[in-house]
Amino acid sequence: MNGGALVGVVMGSDSDWPVMEAAATALDEFGVPYEADVVSAHRMPHEMIGYGSAAATRGLRVIIAGAGGAAHLPGMLASVTPLPVIGVPVPLAHLDGLDSLLSIVSMPAGIPVATVAVGGARNAGLLAVRILAAGDERLRAEVARFQADLADQVLARDAALQQSLGAAAPEG
Repeated sequence: MNGGALVGVVMGSDSDWPVMEAAATALDEFGVPYEADVVSAHRMPHEMIGYGSAAATRGLRVIIAGAGGAAHLPGMLASVTPLPVIGVPVPLAHLDGLDSLLSIVSMPAGIPVATVAVGGARNAGLLAVRILAAGDERLRAEVARFQADLADQVLARDAALQQSLGAAAPEG
């Protein structure tokens, strides 16, 4: 039914896609199948409840929900699914996404939503990969390689900095 998707990437409006696409890109990098949908908590509440309620039975294992403004989508989905939900505060023209961040992190007891930084959809995708990797040795090995690559990139940048500093150092 969902084409083998393991992660649902949902947003309250298609205007959120430029932010949420970074989550999809991260999932693609690890070969994790996903579906992307517009599911508005306010404009289509019955469909949103249906999406969240059926997510696990359709084969999803994680939901990444991006929302701006009042940002109810992640919390509402978390209230109707047993799956982990990762909230992405989407920055809007006003308040730079702070309103979204505060809304998503202010879930009541018993309704956990993991939350990334404002506009942090890439980290949401990477967190979804790590959640899936907890039960998948192949994926866990890929995450470990990714982490090693990050460390190598920083070491290479430091070496380049040290080289440029050494070349610029006055002789004395």
